[in-house]
Amino acid sequence: MRSWLISLVLGCASATGFAPLGWWPVMILCFAGLVALIKRAPTLRTALSNGWWFGLGHFTIGLNWIATAFYFQDAMPHWLGWFAVALLSLYLAIFPAAAAGLAWRWGRPRLIPLTLVFAAAWIITEWLRATLFTGFAWNPLGVTLVEIATISRWIGTYGVSAVVICTAGAVAGLGVRKWRQASPLLIPLVVAIMVQALAPATPPDKPVQLQVVQPNINQNEKYSEELFVSNIRRLVRLSGTPSDQPRLLLWPEAAIPYALEDDAEARIAFSGLLGPRDILLTGGDALVRDDSGSLIAARNSLFALDAQGRILARYDKAHLVPFGEYLPMRSILSVIGLSRLVPGDIDFLPGPGPQSFSLPGAVKVGVQICYEIIFSGQVVDHRNRPDFLFNPSNDAWFGAWGPPQHLAQARMRAIEEGIPIIRSTPTGISAVIDANGVLREQLPWQTAGAISAALPAPIAPTLFAKVGNLLPFLFALALTAISIAVRARAR
Repeated sequence: MRSWLISLVLGCASATGFAPLGWWPVMILCFAGLVALIKRAPTLRTALSNGWWFGLGHFTIGLNWIATAFYFQDAMPHWLGWFAVALLSLYLAIFPAAAAGLAWRWGRPRLIPLTLVFAAAWIITEWLRATLFTGFAWNPLGVTLVEIATISRWIGTYGVSAVVICTAGAVAGLGVRKWRQASPLLIPLVVAIMVQALAPATPPDKPVQLQVVQPNINQNEKYSEELFVSNIRRLVRLSGTPSDQPRLLLWPEAAIPYALEDDAEARIAFSGLLGPRDILLTGGDALVRDDSGSLIAARNSLFALDAQGRILARYDKAHLVPFGEYLPMRSILSVIGLSRLVPGDIDFLPGPGPQSFSLPGAVKVGVQICYEIIFSGQVVDHRNRPDFLFNPSNDAWFGAWGPPQHLAQARMRAIEEGIPIIRSTPTGISAVIDANGVLREQLPWQTAGAISAALPAPIAPTLFAKVGNLLPFLFALALTAISIAVRARAR
């Protein structure tokens, strides 16, 4: 069988390591196969080809949920969703190809140096994937090890991805009966397990009561005028009964599908479901008008309302989704029939980035709306560190694979930053995640309900919270230095 076809099959199978399947041993075996193919590649071109075909399969299967989003936009043919997944994967496969080429050029012929260079290169290329052209950070390899990911506080999520590569290299050594020589490649995994075992206990919860609402409103129901009243009633019913005890009510992204800021009567009506010291955090739109009052754009926002209907704070989403919340090159693409996936003809504008704001009751909240939570090192205002991050999301249009993958990445951010994360989504998976990334509470996908829980406390700022993505770069440098030393000693 041709090596490119083997690479493609291995890449497809490797995607099963991510949620919802979570078959991480299969992923490691597939990457072990890729390491072996790179090692045996007769030319740099073959190594690049192996990496690219592997990446094509890896991303096409792992990102299949993107195609589902097109089912909710009748302005474009639904089959275009699968074309979009394939087209995106053709581009994303460049990054595994680059990592494979660097490994072949600077690591071969010995397994350990090749694996170490491959792991270091994967860190760099995964970071580049999350950065170039607005970035697409979805599904870094490290997220498959979320259950033992405390080490990300010292090497970041991209560093944990390198642990996956090193482990795969060790397995590749077993395949060629060089287990002893390859066994040192298991050291990063062993260290990760030891760090996980020694993870500090989370401090006592804060005396703040949460009410996380998941109304199970599907994407095709969300903007229906006929269902508007029943949708609001469902949100209100699941919010529970007001009491004298203060609560934080957390509603999903765009839970109120109109301009809340412009409608004082609606704000007062919503405030009626609040107790005297309750705060409602809800997603909604903020409209942008020009000097003449004409509507020119909107912002995807999060509003904090008190019991009097006053807006205490507003956060505007900064990292917008291309084709989802705005149409790139609109003057050209709209002519050929393309539109953005969120209903409406105007584009959303980005906000200023991570911000924290204080709420009554001495609680400080940071907000990351939906997609923003996947960007490692970019989710917290470190000059004004919050007590928790609220991640209102709308995963209702991302099928069965998107929501659990999104949840796993939110857990990685909690671990890296040492901050609890609360997720509220229309159809799931809503969750309370503590500062160690542990799922305290969660609501299943496509289930209406609410989570009543105390707010977990943050831990002291982690090393990653202080240094950020310099840490995985330093880890990549260390791996490269070790590979050079091993090659020099072999000579």
